[in-house]
Amino acid sequence: MRNASPQAEDDGAPAARRVPDVAVFSAKAYDRQFLDAANDAGVCRLHYLEAALDADTVGLAAGREVACVFVNDVANADILKTLAANGTRLLALRCTGFNNVDLAAARAHGIRVVRVTTYSPYSVAEHAVALLLSLVRRIPRAWYRTRDGNFTLDGLLGFDLHGRTVAVVGTGRIGTEFARIMTGFGCTVLGHDALENPAFLALGGRYVGLDEALAQADVVSLHCPLTPQTHHLIDAPRLATCKPGLILVNTSRGALVDTDSVIEALKAEHLGGLAIDVYEQEADVFYRDWSSAIVADDTLERLLSFHNVIVTGHQAFFTREAMTTISRTTVASIGQFARGERLTDELVAA
Repeated sequence: MRNASPQAEDDGAPAARRVPDVAVFSAKAYDRQFLDAANDAGVCRLHYLEAALDADTVGLAAGREVACVFVNDVANADILKTLAANGTRLLALRCTGFNNVDLAAARAHGIRVVRVTTYSPYSVAEHAVALLLSLVRRIPRAWYRTRDGNFTLDGLLGFDLHGRTVAVVGTGRIGTEFARIMTGFGCTVLGHDALENPAFLALGGRYVGLDEALAQADVVSLHCPLTPQTHHLIDAPRLATCKPGLILVNTSRGALVDTDSVIEALKAEHLGGLAIDVYEQEADVFYRDWSSAIVADDTLERLLSFHNVIVTGHQAFFTREAMTTISRTTVASIGQFARGERLTDELVAA
């Protein structure tokens, strides 16, 4: 006969629910707003940290079973080793890309990794279109002029998108949604991807090699992930083969583009324009207010000096719909982890 307390004999007593503590790095006010709403059932205890995760701040996660990170947080082998030693067992990415995470090191140190596999393909695709239209129709320049009472049209000449050829590099959900919008403008769409997407083909899209896409397209929009194979996918030799006057749009990852080579192509007036929401060295600049300080990034400052360059600060994802889905997915993954369930959106090293 086993000994048990009266409470343990209570058949109706539910098992204690595990509520993990979560260190949320790179937390802004909007992150708090959406994560708190997603966590209204108290799935976890969220501890918000303004600091990004790096070698200097990793200790802030000590004693937290979960670390929640964003696109520019660093999760390399050394940081993952420290996280594991301090008790972290789950790394929750509130983003889709995971090029900032050493998955092999995470597995070696017993840290499981989850991400947001999809949130809103419309948010990023629509932002890419907004950047493109702003560039080819000179919207920022026109806006500044009219604020000063200048309603002249000199220097504002654009071109029709209708009838143009648009190449989409990366035809997943976002790339295919961008292509769908472009077909609505009356554009011919070309695709480049290792895997063909039936949804892209259904739009009338045609797959070609990257060099052919660059040679034929009036607009190239990048929507592929950053991997060792796609690092500096757009470099000096590729830019040399592109159609003169090409408009390049990048809302994916900054390091897809060799920025120095792009600057040279802009100076030579071979590249017709650049519209980017991401930047290779953005971790040192983006998501901070530099309006009363000096941005000590000469490359970025050089880019911003061109009249045919538009830069936004990695905001393409930033819509109510996307933030709601990102937060709900992140909290749901933490809940699965706490309950010992299968992690639907787990990343595993190859």
